[in-house]
Amino acid sequence: MAKNKKAGWDGFSLKPRKELPEGLWMSCPACRNMLYRKTVDQNLGVCPECKHHFRIDGPTRVGQLVDEGAFEELAQDLASSDPLSFVWGQQQYKNRIKADPEANRAHEAALVGKAFIRGRGVVLAAMDFSFLGGSMGMVVGEKFCRGVERALEENVPLVVVSCSGGARMHEGVVALQQMAKTSAALARLDEAGGLYISILTDPTTGGVAASFSMLGDVIMAEPGALIGFTGPRVIQQTIKIELPEGFQRAEFLVEHGFVDMIVHRKDLRSEIGRLIDYCGK
Repeated sequence: MAKNKKAGWDGFSLKPRKELPEGLWMSCPACRNMLYRKTVDQNLGVCPECKHHFRIDGPTRVGQLVDEGAFEELAQDLASSDPLSFVWGQQQYKNRIKADPEANRAHEAALVGKAFIRGRGVVLAAMDFSFLGGSMGMVVGEKFCRGVERALEENVPLVVVSCSGGARMHEGVVALQQMAKTSAALARLDEAGGLYISILTDPTTGGVAASFSMLGDVIMAEPGALIGFTGPRVIQQTIKIELPEGFQRAEFLVEHGFVDMIVHRKDLRSEIGRLIDYCGK
């Protein structure tokens, strides 16, 4: 008679577990669901469960909006100086702006160029929150104005996607001057009968909200975008009053007439094309 095999537990292995690669999963801040990152990317950076619109960088935004291969970047050689010799923590500003492109794919907080959207020629500017919070400094202001000039020269609409924490504190009053500079450029575009489509995404705040982002002939916003000069937490702490629900969100601003329409990210291309045709541009 054969000996009985010795009983043992084979339910798990004592070998070290294989770790999953980092970055495969992400949490939605709105619905708290765990999402497969690739699925979110395929859905244009929108949560498939609750439709929360995640922030996307400038190159991704351009890739989503323009026709394939139809983007010619302008003023890509511009670089910020350090007018204040600004030191941030233990790092100098001039070194920080050199390090950011290596970590983020961006060389500045705005990507500007001539493009085609559904076959319509435009000048497109897309701000990039991954570069110093999408803040507006001297280079962003100059790129924006060159974009306006190109739109005037070629008689095409200007489309700007804002995503910014405001003026760049590291450049002080030089950054604040860009509010007047960009607004003056848009005044020239308006006098010439040009079309300016402004798209507000999360967040659009500070000096950007107080200048070019709110000067569009048509102002769109992505769902749930935070839009305002000062954040709601600071306002509430200052005036000691409970703010209305959804205060400074895109839906609130549409109700109060500050924004014309809310457009889902997947519909932006078609809506831009429709507006250009409607305005005869």
